[in-house]
Amino acid sequence: MNSVPPKAVTNVNRILVVDDLPDNSFLLQTVLENEGYQVEVADNGYVALEKIASHLPDLVLLDVMMPEMNGFEVTRRIRQNVSLPFIPILLVTGYSEPTPADGFDAGADGFIRKPIDFDDLLNRVQTILQPKQLIDP
Repeated sequence: MNSVPPKAVTNVNRILVVDDLPDNSFLLQTVLENEGYQVEVADNGYVALEKIASHLPDLVLLDVMMPEMNGFEVTRRIRQNVSLPFIPILLVTGYSEPTPADGFDAGADGFIRKPIDFDDLLNRVQTILQPKQLIDP
């Protein structure tokens, strides 16, 4: 009998947190891991793009204001890379100047302001990842 072995079932969603401030990354990582997510961290846009290319996350939480390459540029590069499948991106910022429209224009799926309301963050993460959980066995 030619039976295919069952695929290892993993319902753990991978989230990439990108922030140049280690305290911010650590806080997000801790909150998300406590909810059962697998979290990887990148401290700049270049590292984030490398990590995305090597092991696709299910969601990217991306700080807007970072040196060298800001979150808008990282988002544009992700969206312009035709070899990458769609990856949801939530932009995170502590500044009032960038507007959600700026994020949507860059290709982001949402915008979160600092200080982060963690209940709101977790609800948005769950809402974004829910369709994937319904598809994955």
